[in-house]
Amino acid sequence: MLTYWLHLTALVVYLGSVVGFWVMLYPILSVAKSHEQQVTLLVRSLKLYNPTQIGALGLVVISGAVQLTDLKAAYREEFFKELGSTLGLKLTLSFLLIIFSTYQSMGVGLRFVRRYEGGDPISPQDLRSIGQRLKALAPAIVFLAIITLWLGMRLGG
Repeated sequence: MLTYWLHLTALVVYLGSVVGFWVMLYPILSVAKSHEQQVTLLVRSLKLYNPTQIGALGLVVISGAVQLTDLKAAYREEFFKELGSTLGLKLTLSFLLIIFSTYQSMGVGLRFVRRYEGGDPISPQDLRSIGQRLKALAPAIVFLAIITLWLGMRLGG
């Protein structure tokens, strides 16, 4: 029961961080008065977003694996016959979700923060490019997360 609530809470935090980053940050960035304010705001946001997103996703994966083990024990030899195709699709989509989330957080976000903290200049074109990559990944991540959530509900149902 504890793993179920941990899984659900981590999932809410994960989805909330991705959707919040996508829906709230970009309008705020467009209202910031100067380029330097936009860069500073994005860096501060990414410093909170990156560990929250990756940490919550890690908890979702680990608690989901524990729940899957319990489900396998309950179904015993009927496990793969009853749930195999749904589980295979869910694991494939989970893998893609992990890759996209990690790329957004560490491949784009963390590299941007480190670049800024290292004193490298960030041009408006660089900021626009980074913002577009971060923003383009968010709908794909949300879409994959929703489908994976739906498949998870079918598994547990």
